[in-house]
Amino acid sequence: MANATDPFRQIFLAGVGALAIGADKTQEVLQTLVKKGQITVDEGKEIADELQTDAQGKTQQLRDDIIRAQMRTMTKEQRDAFAARVAEIASDVDGAEALKAEEAAEVKVQEDQQS
Repeated sequence: MANATDPFRQIFLAGVGALAIGADKTQEVLQTLVKKGQITVDEGKEIADELQTDAQGKTQQLRDDIIRAQMRTMTKEQRDAFAARVAEIASDVDGAEALKAEEAAEVKVQEDQQS
């Protein structure tokens, strides 16, 4: 199964790399336009924000497409096991985030008591 995912991983990484390079070049162009006075700093920030949002959407779509393609190569049992593993990982992440929030709250209480 690991061999079946290698091309998917490579495609995903290539797509993310292309987006990163595009974002860097876009930032350079925006900075140049601001320096030349062709756009304002606020306009540059707005354009950069829009492009970042668009890139995030495209990255999400690319990831979804890769997962779909990978899942098409799986049997139903393999898909079920994959979904269960993803659910387990999500639960682990949720638990870790809850623990961090609890620890932060405890630190805040201790700081408040020391003040």
